[in-house]
Amino acid sequence: MNMKYRLMSLILLSIPLFTQAQNGTTSAVDMADNMRSNGKIFVVIAVVLTILIGLLAYVYRLDRRIDRLEKKSR
Repeated sequence: MNMKYRLMSLILLSIPLFTQAQNGTTSAVDMADNMRSNGKIFVVIAVVLTILIGLLAYVYRLDRRIDRLEKKSR
């Protein structure tokens, strides 16, 4: 049950990052259009998703270890 709360808080804390990224200037839009036309945007998305999935897996694994240590100490 703790994992659900931790995951939910991680998601809620990341929302401002996503909204901040959407408030870019026109140069950021031009850069995205340029990357999209060259096909490099898919590489950027793949790298970002790989990093996020890795971080989530690490947090999940760390949470499981901490839960096991807490159960052992009781």
